[in-house]
Amino acid sequence: MYTFRKAQPDDLPQLWEIFQYAIARRKEDGSNQWQDGYPNPEVLRNDIGAGTGFVLAEGETIAGYCAIMINDEPAYATIEGEWLTEGDFVVFHRVAVSKDHLGKGLAKQLMKHIEAFALKKNIYSIKADTNYDNSAMLRIFESMGYVYCGEVYFRGSPRKAYEKSILPSAQ
Repeated sequence: MYTFRKAQPDDLPQLWEIFQYAIARRKEDGSNQWQDGYPNPEVLRNDIGAGTGFVLAEGETIAGYCAIMINDEPAYATIEGEWLTEGDFVVFHRVAVSKDHLGKGLAKQLMKHIEAFALKKNIYSIKADTNYDNSAMLRIFESMGYVYCGEVYFRGSPRKAYEKSILPSAQ
């Protein structure tokens, strides 16, 4: 049984261990994503301090992590393409799953929690991006109904931008 909660400062050692593995795995997969010193412990510490870091935990063990923000991605203002919607959106970054929890569908579970977070805030758009060479995340976007909208740029590199328009469940 996994719980979804805000990350706490005490979580940082476990989070950094998860990210060190995820960074190495991206490299092994031939991806350039996360090979430039980002993310790092300071980025995670900033997420936690801003209240935007979230974890999927099994008891005291952190199984996955993501950062969730509302309307907070300046790079998305200059998309080469077109978003599906205008107005408020939830954006997520830095999705990582512990090596001990791979293959259990936890990235998708994290994304379902992100959708629930958005709906609780009455926001019906979720936007995200990834490197062109992050095949695992590209497959997840496709399987979860995200639509490719164009390119955005981070630190000088193009990234594939996606959006999912969600609707509240019928009551």
